[in-house]
Amino acid sequence: MIAAWIVAGLDYRFGWSGPVPLWVHLAGLLLTAGGYGIFLWAMTANAYFSEGVRIQSERGHAVQSDGPYRIVRHPGYVGGIMSYLGTPLLLGSWWAFIPTLALLGVWVARTTLEDRLLQEKLPGYAEYARTTRYRLVPGLW
Repeated sequence: MIAAWIVAGLDYRFGWSGPVPLWVHLAGLLLTAGGYGIFLWAMTANAYFSEGVRIQSERGHAVQSDGPYRIVRHPGYVGGIMSYLGTPLLLGSWWAFIPTLALLGVWVARTTLEDRLLQEKLPGYAEYARTTRYRLVPGLW
């Protein structure tokens, strides 16, 4: 994400994107704030929320299906993706989408790997995945 901020700063300095309408900045603000809100909701709903993918057996790790986990299996990533997509808009830099989209590709791949690990190692997760079908986007994926 730091790369997106650097690109946005360079964009501002050299004027690569030119003038960006106010509504774009406001849409970025709403998307970023909404993303952080979803991320925090996911974090508070899941006592096992962690920055690293691991099964916390020592804490009795169990499947979480409350709050945003009723809608998608990885709401923390949904919030992060929303806020990161909003950042270039908020900063008024079309060029900042290049590193942002690269980061999002990594995150989508990470959700695939995380989902696979949880289905293999976390008791009850495979059943949860059958009832909560979508990883990131309800009705789509």
